[in-house]
Amino acid sequence: MRRRDLLLLRADAPAAAVLSCETLFMRFVDAENAGAVDRFFANLARDLDAVDAVTLRDRAWLSRDELRVRVDALLDAFRARGGRVLG
Repeated sequence: MRRRDLLLLRADAPAAAVLSCETLFMRFVDAENAGAVDRFFANLARDLDAVDAVTLRDRAWLSRDELRVRVDALLDAFRARGGRVLG
């Protein structure tokens, strides 16, 4: 399974994706342990460039401040370029 397929579960429309916050949390912890948080979020931002809308699933997993701040910044940039955040 490719990394992109694991993080962004493709929705019906090719320009939309579902982002599992549970998976995002687990990948974030892995990236922290590997010292690769910046690279992780750069890759996620690049993945989001391929979609026009993203649905967040299980937002409760964003309770950790460091993760929530980074995800909020990422989603703000996504919205600024015209993307829609659903859910």
